[in-house]
Amino acid sequence: MTTHAPKTKKELRDRRHIRVRSVIKGTAERPRLAVYRSNRFVSAQLIDDTVGKTLAASHGREFNGAQSMQAKAVGAAIAEKAKAAGIGAVVFDRAGYRDGGQVKALADAAREGGLAF
Repeated sequence: MTTHAPKTKKELRDRRHIRVRSVIKGTAERPRLAVYRSNRFVSAQLIDDTVGKTLAASHGREFNGAQSMQAKAVGAAIAEKAKAAGIGAVVFDRAGYRDGGQVKALADAAREGGLAF
């Protein structure tokens, strides 16, 4: 069996995501804030990995505007839902994406909303 070195952006991101997910685990007290970007939207979920349950979620479909504005709105919404669920601290899982643009906007908005990373 031969393996090839990953060449596409998706393959590289998938490798980074697997590497990071081997270390990051969410718990009920400190769930994992998982970010996903598509071509049109950004979404975030608070996940308790010990039971495999999503505690709260927010999606860019709920908001109008450019993608960076959607990311800010999703970050603020997920922080609000986390507070309502009694969650103050999270583990940030950027899913192999670079920490800039939409991911950074979402993270900054969640921090401003009161979540501690």
